[in-house]
Parts: sequence; C-alpha cells; structure tokens
Amino acid sequence: MASFNEISASVIANIEKVIIGKRAQVITVLSAVLARGHVLLEDVPGVAKTMLARSIAITFGCEFKRVQCTPDLLPTDITGVSVFNQKKAEFEFMQGPVFTNVLLADEINRATPRTQSALLEAMEERQVSVDGKTHILAHPFFVLATQNPVEQEGTFPLPEAQLDRFLMRISIGYPDFRQESEMLDRLRGGHPINSLKPILAAATVAQMQEYVEKVFVHEEVKTYLLKIVHNTRQNFKLGLGGSPRASIALYRSAQAMAALEGRNYVIPDDVKKLAEPVLSHRVILKPEYRLRKETTKTVIEEILASIEVPSNIGAYRPK
Repeated sequence: MASFNEISASVIANIEKVIIGKRAQVITVLSAVLARGHVLLEDVPGVAKTMLARSIAITFGCEFKRVQCTPDLLPTDITGVSVFNQKKAEFEFMQGPVFTNVLLADEINRATPRTQSALLEAMEERQVSVDGKTHILAHPFFVLATQNPVEQEGTFPLPEAQLDRFLMRISIGYPDFRQESEMLDRLRGGHPINSLKPILAAATVAQMQEYVEKVFVHEEVKTYLLKIVHNTRQNFKLGLGGSPRASIALYRSAQAMAALEGRNYVIPDDVKKLAEPVLSHRVILKPEYRLRKETTKTVIEEILASIEVPSNIGAYRPK
C-alpha cells in the first residue's frame, strides 16, 4: 500500500505540471483508468481535454493515439483493415489507431453511429474482429472520448448502449482567475506537455489495476452502493435506471478512488463522490422533467440526499 501511495502521488503531481487546478477531475479520471474503465469528457472546447489524455499517457509510459471523429470517418479507420500483399499473395491486417494504450476519440458524437459502434467491442472486450479474425488489443487499454455539449449541429448523439460502455462521464470546467494566470506563466517558455516525462511503465499500470481489484469493500458499503443504484430504477423522475453494469462500475470505481486516497478499503464517501460521474449518463429523465430543465445530475443528488449514509467508518477496514 505504501508503494501504491507513493506511485499515485507521483502520478498526480506529474499530471498537474500540465493540468492546473483540476486535482479532483484528475483523480476521478485516474480512478477510471485504474478500474479498467473508459471516460467520456463532455465539455466546451479549449479546457485541456486532449492535454489531460496526453498527460496521462506520457506519465504512464503508454502509447497514445488520437482520432478526430468526423462524419466521413469509417469503422475501419479506427479498427484497421486487411490489405492485399501482392508479393506474398495474401491479405495482411493493417492495425488502426485503436491498437494503442490510450486512445483519444475527439468529438466522438461527430462520427456516424456505424463508426461509433466500431468502438463497442474494443471498449468492452478489449479486442476487435475484422474479416472473421479476432485481434487482441494492448494492455492496459483506455478510451478517453470528448464531446461538445453546446454545439449540436451535424452530430450523432451516442446511443444508450454506447454511453453505458463509458465508466464515467465528467466535465473539466473552466479554471479560476488565479489558475488561469498560473497557466499563462507556465506557457511562457513553451508548453509544459513538451517537457513532461514518463514516471511509470505500462506494466506497472497493469499491476496497479490488479491491486485496485483487491481493495476491501465492507458489506454495509456495498449495501449503500446498491441502494443508490436501485433507487434510480424506482425514481419517478427517471424513465430508465442504472443497470447491473452501473453497479459494477460504481463498485470498481470506488475501489480505485479508495486506493488513490491512500486506503485499502472503501468508505461511503468514495461511493457518494463517484455516484454522479458513474450514473448520470446511464439514466434517462422522463420527458416532462426534461422540459422542466431538470438534469440527471440533480436527480442523482436528490437520490444521494434521500439515502442514509453509513457512519461507522472504523468498521469498514478489513479485519
């Protein structure tokens, strides 16, 4: 645990050389990576979504690739294609950008549904099937997709099946005055991303993911987690609640958050902290509440406020 704490602190500090004043968001994204999940960044342009993905990839010593999603992007442009080699008189598979450790799918909602679906198998199964052959992806593998919530012209909203593949949906948000001033100071001698150095290897990230899976979850904490998810299925404002995959996502994320916070056991606050980014994109508001300008975020907050939080923190440690 001590070694994990030292490594995670170094990782966060390294990323913060580029991403200023967004520690909570950095830790949330890192918890998704360590829980073997993917993240959908929904935010306006220019708030360092790409820089966050690149910073994580460099820090982890992982390969990084970026796909700019457009309406003319084909599924094979992501997964790869078989090309006929005339010298060998046979087809050879040419790998697409999905064969990497960290894949940034920029403006994913500008790709057509057919192209969006090309990522489904890769995200869930960590493999792609082309021409009847299965190709295993690199390990670790992490997708960070972005979309602009403001401009919707010429976009194709992600279907629920694909939204459910993302472990979390988060927003980075604008920096405050002081943070933006510090950012400008750091840019004076060139962009800090250009001098960022890796501090881990991909194999170490895989070991950290294995460690996270062993973080202890007390029965009371698990019950609290399940009450939240089951409440989304019964809430009168929601037409669709969280699936069992949502329960698994919240469970794994809470384990990762606990590890990043320096504990080998989960507390209710870990679950509460991650409920909104894990659940808000997996539930659907009924039309009448959407017209009243309510959001899934506010409904999740109401659910959290209605469920009693277990308070005996000392009891949650492993015996």
